[in-house]
Order: sequence, then structure tokens, then C-alpha cells
Amino acid sequence: MMQPIRLDKNHFEAVHTAIDNVHDHDEQLLRVVKSEKIMEFDENTYAKLNDCHFHNGIIEVKMLSRLLPDAPDFARGFIGIAYRISEDNQKFESFYVRPTNGKSCLDEARKAHGCQYFSYPQYTFAYFRENQITKYEAPVEIDLDEWISLKAIIQDETAIFYINDMNQPILTVKDMKHGAELTGSVGFFVDIGTEAFFKDLQITAFDDAK
Repeated sequence: MMQPIRLDKNHFEAVHTAIDNVHDHDEQLLRVVKSEKIMEFDENTYAKLNDCHFHNGIIEVKMLSRLLPDAPDFARGFIGIAYRISEDNQKFESFYVRPTNGKSCLDEARKAHGCQYFSYPQYTFAYFRENQITKYEAPVEIDLDEWISLKAIIQDETAIFYINDMNQPILTVKDMKHGAELTGSVGFFVDIGTEAFFKDLQITAFDDAK
């Protein structure tokens, strides 16, 4: 069953973030920024949907990121989703994009790191880089300050991610690190230096999470 979600800030828990509603051309958006001095990457920094119990299904959302005025040099406009978030926020899976590594980037090494899957708390991008594991990243032709459509198909241990209505997935993960059984909420992920906006969230459940 497909469930469109009204992005009222009162329907979300701000986890190490600040959230607010803003309007653009009569559309209600959810604005999310990281609010606390967590300097590590790939932490539990998201707006978490209340009363959501997700296991297998499809998550669709449109998202846009900008760099904050005080963003550090290493900021990339990090924006994405977290899913199967545990009640205590200590476990979840995530996928995000780095728009500054996209179509305007001239550095080929950076362009290879356009998007990222990670699994909190252990399997962060730093873990994958340190262990020279490259299969959880891919290049993406996106940019800052543009709406990006994300579609995530989650089934047991597999996650398939599509960007901007592409026919082929941008990234396929066949071995999500928390395995097939984890269930939990869905959230909007941001990281250092990002001003993030989200709209048009839809969740289609394949099964009933317990």
C-alpha cells in the first residue's frame, strides 16, 4: 500500500538536527540541518518520521541541498535517507548523495564518490575507504540547488537506489549490513554543512513491519 506523507514538522523527531517547515510555490517543504557539534561523518543525524515501522518496500522522495554559509571546505551537500531506524537511533541503514561531487565537479577521483550507502554504527564511509571497499559508492550526475528524485527499493538484505527517474539503478547493495530482519522508521539524512529540503515523500510497504 502506498502512503503519501504530509511533511509537517510535528510528524518528525529531530535527531541531532533542527527541522522546520518552509513553503516554496505553495508547496510545504521540510528543512533539515545538522544542529549539534558532531564532527564525525555518517552519524545519526536526521529527521525521523514518527509512528513509522518500515521493513520491506519503496521509499520515494524529492530532495534539494545547499551549502550553509559556514560549511567547511570538505562539505559536499550531503543529503539522503535513513531507513529501518531503530527506536533508540542506534541502528539504521542509509543512502545519501554528495552533490558537489556531481556534474559540476572536475576532479575524477571525487566524482567517483557521488553517492554512498552506509550502515550505522560500524559500516561508515570511513570504514569502507580504510578497507578499500568501493562497491558502496558510485558517480551521480547531480548538483547543488536542484531537486533530486530518489527511489529506494528495499527487500530483505537488498537495496536498489534510483536517481532522477533513471531506468538503471545508480547503486545496488545486496548485503545490507544489518541483514534482512531489521525494521524501523524512515528519516531524512543530512551531514556537515548541508541545508536540506525535502518534499513528496511516499512510502510503499511490501509487508507489515513488526
